[in-house]
Amino acid sequence: MKLSRREVVKLGLGTGASLVLGWRPAFGQAPSLILRAIPSSGETVPAVGIGTRDYRVGPSSSERAPFKATLKAFAELGGTVLDTAPSYGNAESVVGDLIAELGIRDALFLATKVDREGRQQGLDRMQSSMRLLRTDKIDLIQVHNLRDSDTQLATLREWKQQGRIRYLGVTTSSGRQYERLDGIMERETLDFVQINYSLASRRAADRLLPLAADRGIAVLVNLPYGRGRLFRRVGERPLPDWAAEIDCTSWGQVFLKYVISHPAVTCAIPGTTKDYHAVDNMGAARGRLPDEGLRRRMEQLYDSLPE
Repeated sequence: MKLSRREVVKLGLGTGASLVLGWRPAFGQAPSLILRAIPSSGETVPAVGIGTRDYRVGPSSSERAPFKATLKAFAELGGTVLDTAPSYGNAESVVGDLIAELGIRDALFLATKVDREGRQQGLDRMQSSMRLLRTDKIDLIQVHNLRDSDTQLATLREWKQQGRIRYLGVTTSSGRQYERLDGIMERETLDFVQINYSLASRRAADRLLPLAADRGIAVLVNLPYGRGRLFRRVGERPLPDWAAEIDCTSWGQVFLKYVISHPAVTCAIPGTTKDYHAVDNMGAARGRLPDEGLRRRMEQLYDSLPE
């Protein structure tokens, strides 16, 4: 029986979740979460996280209820990596409030960004993030879209030494910045890079992902659904037979498992605003992953579909 993402909510996060996640329980146990190590420390995180770009909502509890339910489901299913940014409207404030209400801060790997020119403006921005996220330590701060990276990385190193952050990195979601990112990765000591990578956008695998592996840099993947392009491309087509071989019950899980099966990828962070999407996404963090041969078949299938 194929269930929609929405139907899992009606079933609840018990039996319904196990069905959608594709679990094949043995003695009542679900498969373990797929964990990936951060090269600079050895700490492990689940291979699927959550992005909060669209957490731009007003202060009322009714407006925030869907986002709160999403974060609750995400955390209950073992999700930890949560990525946000000060440029996402009031997302940091919303995330900070909801995390506090749910009491899940200590369970999360909290990541945000700095996107300002100059040392003082960068400091002001990061201090604001601390306040809005209601925390005195952020797990990861990244230089957003490489903006004034030399200056901001210097400040981030100071904050890391002071214990205010645990990791530092840089981000891009644009192929136009790949050459510049390549240079930064070559000359800087980074804990993380965040880049776009999906079945619809595979260029990062040519150079940046192998370079991250060579340099011992963890990789967060943004836009793993290609801003929805992948879902539009497959439309209402049924899942191929081989989806069952990697424990997938939805196209979303297929798309995520393609991303996280790359050996250089640490965690994919799909933007997620609905609880049933969080449940479905976390299904990709359990069960079997495609091998190299199946990854090629996935690419061939996607490329064969009409635009």
